[in-house]
Amino acid sequence: MPQGRLYLDHAATTPLLPAAREAMADALAKWHNPSSPHAEGRAAKAKLQDARNRIAASLGWTGKIVFTSGASEALAIALQRAKCGPRYISAVEHDAAGRAAPDAAILPVSPGGVADLASVAGECPLVAVQYANNETGILQPLDRHLQSVREKGGLLLADCAQTAGKLPLPEADMIAISAHKFGGPPGIGALLLRDLAMVEAIGGQEQGYRPGTENLPGIMGMAAALEITNEWMERAQALRARLEAAIKAAGGEIVGEQGARIATIGAYRMPGVPSNAQLIEFDMAGAAVSAGSACSSGSLRPSRILAAMGWPEAAAREVVRVSFGPSTGEEEVEGFVRLWVQMAERRPAA
Repeated sequence: MPQGRLYLDHAATTPLLPAAREAMADALAKWHNPSSPHAEGRAAKAKLQDARNRIAASLGWTGKIVFTSGASEALAIALQRAKCGPRYISAVEHDAAGRAAPDAAILPVSPGGVADLASVAGECPLVAVQYANNETGILQPLDRHLQSVREKGGLLLADCAQTAGKLPLPEADMIAISAHKFGGPPGIGALLLRDLAMVEAIGGQEQGYRPGTENLPGIMGMAAALEITNEWMERAQALRARLEAAIKAAGGEIVGEQGARIATIGAYRMPGVPSNAQLIEFDMAGAAVSAGSACSSGSLRPSRILAAMGWPEAAAREVVRVSFGPSTGEEEVEGFVRLWVQMAERRPAA
């Protein structure tokens, strides 16, 4: 980051942790293909399996792991190749879920952003629900959702891109994760499967479930990043509390304030100031934040996540997202608070 910049867009991507960078450098020096039959290839294969075991141990996962290019690909594999019946996704899922399953039935959500699974039906339905929403931070009650899905004879796919490495994994049949959200490198993620037989195999690498040479440096970086303690989450909780107290005092509104939210993501409305105008001014003042998902923040369309929660379009167009990571400190939050208050005080009178 340029000196003096305030980076508060960790939900889009968070800086590579030093341990992950070192692990990648070591793997790049040992560049052999894990699928090769010679001694060098076998050594690379052993490193790959060791990383798989380390990732499983760090996450507390007892099932199988299929490495992917990220959570988007993991969602696509699950939604397109799961051996089950109709697909369901909540109205507040990441865009990647909708792209992977364009014909999926859409589950409505409450004003608090919680998915309603009452309409799920059919033989072995597959239900995809994001654990922590990438725009609002709202947490889904996945234990309750899992019970509901089980009662209907279905499978639960949990998108844990924003929670893996920060919160314990929920119980689910399939879980999608992405390394660059928790301090690993971009371009690597995984689909965690309770049982490989739940998904159609297509041959090639990754136990026959993903063709292509494995990204061993990325995998090693992901393993190293997951082994770093997440004690910083307590600091994130305190920092966000400070931020939100200041925002409310300045007349701002907190999205999903009354519900459970992950400490690393907050969405805030500044009444009377369009989010695009906020982003420009914050950026010019040295603060990096966003207006929702990085995949759609360049769009002029209002947030479909907020629309699904019943927000009026005018209000939804005044919301920005602030997100924390392991490197976020008091100085960044205090700096952003000053910018927010200054901008709020200059708002036109209603």
